Amino acid sequence: MKRIVKRHDSEVIQQNLKYSRGNNSSLRKILMWEQKRFCAYTEEYIGENDACDIEHFNPNLKNTPQDSYLNWYIVKHKPNNIKRTNWIEHILYLFDEEFENRIKYSEGAYIHDPEDLEAKNLLELLEINKLEKVTLRKKYITRRKELIEELKRNPHEYFQEEIEREIESIKYLRAIQEEFKIPIWDMLPFPESN
Repeated sequence: MKRIVKRHDSEVIQQNLKYSRGNNSSLRKILMWEQKRFCAYTEEYIGENDACDIEHFNPNLKNTPQDSYLNWYIVKHKPNNIKRTNWIEHILYLFDEEFENRIKYSEGAYIHDPEDLEAKNLLELLEINKLEKVTLRKKYITRRKELIEELKRNPHEYFQEEIEREIESIKYLRAIQEEFKIPIWDMLPFPESN
C-alpha cells in the first residue's frame, strides 16, 4: 500500500464539488485523474471495463457535512464491498503524511509497529496481508525480476517500457518502489483527460 496524496490545489476543492446521491461524474473524473487510474486499495490499474466506486473511506461520514475530498478515493468495486461491511475506528488514513513510515513493505507483505493500532486496523480492514494477496504480490515481483534479468534491462527501463506499452499490466506500486528502488509513481503519466 502506498500513501495517497491529496492535493491542496485539487479541482475538487477549487470547484467546491460535493458527493451527491445523483451524478458524480465530475468528481469521479478528477479523482481518477489524481490517482492516475490506480485503485487506492489494490494499487491495480483501473481499466475501462473495471467496475469502480467513489469510496468514502470512513463510511460514517458519507452524506454528512464532514464528508469531504479527504474521505473520497477511487477504488475497485470488489475491495470496496469487502471494506464496506467491516469499518474499524482508530484507523490510519490513506493520506497520512507518515503513512509509508508507519506501514512498511516486506517481501510481499506489509508490517507495522505492534503498538500502532491505527496501522494494524487499516491492514486488517482491507485484508492487505491475506495470504492470497501476499502470494500474488510475491509472484508479480518475482516474475518481473525474472523478465528484467532475461531482457537484460535495468528496472527503470523495464517499467518505463511497460508503462508505455501496457500500463494495465502495472500493479502493486509500493512493492515495485521498494523491490526495484525506482520512483514508479512519478513514472506513471496522468491520464490524458482531466
